[in-house]
Amino acid sequence: LTRLRQICCDPSTFIENYNGGSGKMDALDEIFENSLEQGHRILIFSQFTRILKNISVRLENKVIKYMYLDGSTKAEKRVEMVKTFNAGDSQVFLISLKAGGTGINLTGADMVIHFDPWWNPAVEDQATDRAHRIGQKKTVEVIKLIARGTIEEKIFKLQEKKKQISKSVINNKTGAELLLSQMKIGRASCRE
Repeated sequence: LTRLRQICCDPSTFIENYNGGSGKMDALDEIFENSLEQGHRILIFSQFTRILKNISVRLENKVIKYMYLDGSTKAEKRVEMVKTFNAGDSQVFLISLKAGGTGINLTGADMVIHFDPWWNPAVEDQATDRAHRIGQKKTVEVIKLIARGTIEEKIFKLQEKKKQISKSVINNKTGAELLLSQMKIGRASCRE
């Protein structure tokens, strides 16, 4: 499954001497061209650090200033990078999905791009929330790049199903009443 997901993003991540293109990388180039001209500042999330590194090469070739954060970035360095980005230093921030899921506030960005979908929609939502924080003064646009007719489309449909199930449980009065009654029983047994 991982290989199927990687081939949707950029086949060069695992095919040695790959000379072909990548539709997603081409789409990303187009987004850069249009969005950066308009002054947008972009967060790009991917679960694959190799893909983020390939994106960084494209940014360097286009002389676009960027920052890069993954799980190997030390905590002190993360804090400094966040401050620097929010102060307006770079146009693009590349972030591994797991490293950027919690603990950082990037209100300097007004565009979030999910380069590849993650199985759990809550993980993507947490990453998106890095830009949706107190102090955000702009509208934040969120873009998900999904290769049509691939496993990514199936992941997206699975995410939508999970969201619907979650909403139906929360909105279902009977389910909420049952949850509350179980909480009351739990508190009563704790007192005994």
